[in-house]
Amino acid sequence: MNFLCLDLEGVLIPEIWIAFAEKTGLESLKRTTRDEPDYDRLMQYRLDILDENGFTLSQIHDVIDSLDPLPGAQEFVEWAKSESRLVILSDTFQEFAGPLMAKLGYPTLFCHNLEVDSKDRITGYQLRLKDHKKKAVEAFQALNFEVCAAGDSYNDLSMLKTANSGIFFMPPDSIVEENPEIPVARTHPELREILTSIWK
Repeated sequence: MNFLCLDLEGVLIPEIWIAFAEKTGLESLKRTTRDEPDYDRLMQYRLDILDENGFTLSQIHDVIDSLDPLPGAQEFVEWAKSESRLVILSDTFQEFAGPLMAKLGYPTLFCHNLEVDSKDRITGYQLRLKDHKKKAVEAFQALNFEVCAAGDSYNDLSMLKTANSGIFFMPPDSIVEENPEIPVARTHPELREILTSIWK
């Protein structure tokens, strides 16, 4: 009984914060979980920048609406759903993900929520559960599933190391060097090949 857990940004869709940084010209918003292992520190850093510049949720939505899944991601999701039970475990937010989930065919998504005030300003966020990716994998394993997981960043490490099989997908070299025991896929066909060999 196979279960596949995937990160979202950097695996199936572009990094939302990087796309918003490119749209606004704020290079400081390009910092992601590839650079900062402490998620709470990273999010507070982002919220401070949004507040300082008066950006609203609607402005971020405008950028998200313009994004498409990464090349090959839609086909990979369809294949994965036909071969396994697929769930997306992401540190993004429900308020961000909707349009992109539609473009991916609405796979199951577990993520967090934003706190937004009456002026459409993002004032905070609510984690679904601390270290929710690892805990979700443990829950699926407790249900007697063999879990494979793929992700690209520091916030995926506990998920990858807890899964029966963890795989990096297009990760930065620094994370690969620090975790040489985790196999690496650079494309969706490579990821599919690794998963197929595990599921034989």
